[in-house]
Amino acid sequence: MRIRVVNPNTTASMTAAVGRAAAAVAGPGTLVEAVQPSMGPASIESHYEEALAVPGLLEQVLAGEQQGVDATVVACFGDPGIDAAREIARGPVIGIAECAFHTAALLGRRFGVVTTLARTTGRAYELADRYGCASLLTEVRACEVPVLQLEHPASGARELVVDECRRVIANGADAVVLGCAGMAELCASVAAEIGAPVVDGVSAATLLAESLVRLGLTTGKHGEYAPPPPKRFTGALASFELDAARAMVGAGA
Repeated sequence: MRIRVVNPNTTASMTAAVGRAAAAVAGPGTLVEAVQPSMGPASIESHYEEALAVPGLLEQVLAGEQQGVDATVVACFGDPGIDAAREIARGPVIGIAECAFHTAALLGRRFGVVTTLARTTGRAYELADRYGCASLLTEVRACEVPVLQLEHPASGARELVVDECRRVIANGADAVVLGCAGMAELCASVAAEIGAPVVDGVSAATLLAESLVRLGLTTGKHGEYAPPPPKRFTGALASFELDAARAMVGAGA
C-alpha cells in the first residue's frame, strides 16, 4: 500500500517531519511518501496563503494518481483543497483536521484545539462546525508561534504548546487536538507531560487512510465528488487542464 502525505507548503524540513510522523504509525507493508508542491507559500498562516497553496497541493494529488498511490493525506490543519482533491483522486483523501476532530471525539466528551497563531483560530471553529463537531469543541487556543518556528528548540515553542494544552484540559476538555501539522512530532511528549490524550492529525489521518484502503472503501464518485468536467484552462493554470482520460482516473477507471 502507498500513502501519499502532502505537505501543502514548500518547506522541506516540515515535509520531512510530517513524513516521519506518518511513517512511525504506518503498518507493515505500507509505504509512506511525504511530498510538497513545486510552488506555493513557505507556510500557511493566512487565507491568502491557503488559497495559493491549493494549486500546488492538487499538483501533488494528480502526480500521486498517475503513480498509483492508494490514498492521500492532506497535512495542513486548514484542510485546504480537500473537496477538490477528492474530486480528482481514486483513493481516499483525508484531511488532518477532520480526522483529528473525529478521533478526539472518541476519547472523551469534549476536546479543545491548540494551534499556532490566533489569526488561524477562526478556521478551526469553522471546520469543527462543518465536520459536525462544534458542540464538542471547548475552545481553540493559540500559542502565538509561527509555523516554521515550531521546529526550532530555541524558539520555546514546545513549552508554549504544553502550557496551552494544560489550559485546555484545565478548562474542561478531555482531550487536545494539535492544530498544526508542524506539531506532529511534539505529540507524544506533550501527552506524557500533561497526562491527557493529545491527538496529532497527521498520525491519525495516516492510520485512517490505511484502514479505508484495507476495507476497500473510497470517496463516492456519483455526486458532488464526481470528476470535474474537462474544460479549457489558460495562463499559469493551463497544466491543470483535465482531458477526459485524466478525469476518468479520478472516477476509478
